[in-house]
Amino acid sequence: MQTVNVPLDGNSAAGLFSEVFAVDMTSAQATCAGCDAVGEVGTLRMWAVEMGAVLRCPSCGSVVLRLTSTPSSVWIDASGARSIAIQKKS
Repeated sequence: MQTVNVPLDGNSAAGLFSEVFAVDMTSAQATCAGCDAVGEVGTLRMWAVEMGAVLRCPSCGSVVLRLTSTPSSVWIDASGARSIAIQKKS
């Protein structure tokens, strides 16, 4: 993955999420642990780096999620999210 100097929106991480989750994670509601802002993962600001992606809160800039993919695993660090709510399919 190429380093990008400008943030993309969180929808850009859909491919990484789809390697693990059967649902569209970009529509999940994430609560930022830094400022308690709530919004869809797709509204987070994503910076692509060689090892994966860093998704930041658009309100305060705190890191909410980190994603990286290796040949054998996908690693997700959600320590910057107070919670993530995923809608059930109806």
